[in-house]
Amino acid sequence: MAFAVKNAKRKFIIEKDGKPVELKDPHANMTIQEVVNHYSSKHPELVTATIDGPIMEEGIAVYKFTNVLGTKG
Repeated sequence: MAFAVKNAKRKFIIEKDGKPVELKDPHANMTIQEVVNHYSSKHPELVTATIDGPIMEEGIAVYKFTNVLGTKG
C-alpha cells in the first residue's frame, strides 16, 4: 500500500553511472508522477523507472528511482 507524506521535505535519487544523483524537489505540491514528468527530458530513464519510497531520513522523505531496463552492451 502506497502512502503520501504531506508537509515533509522531499528528495529524489537516481543512479547514474553507478553513482547516486540527487534531484531537487521542483515544487512541494507536485505529485511524484509530475516530478518524473518534470525531470524525464533530462533523465529519460525515469519514464520506465520504478519508484521506491518514501523512506524517511532525518525528516526528509527520500524517493529512489530504479531503472527497470538493462543496459545494452
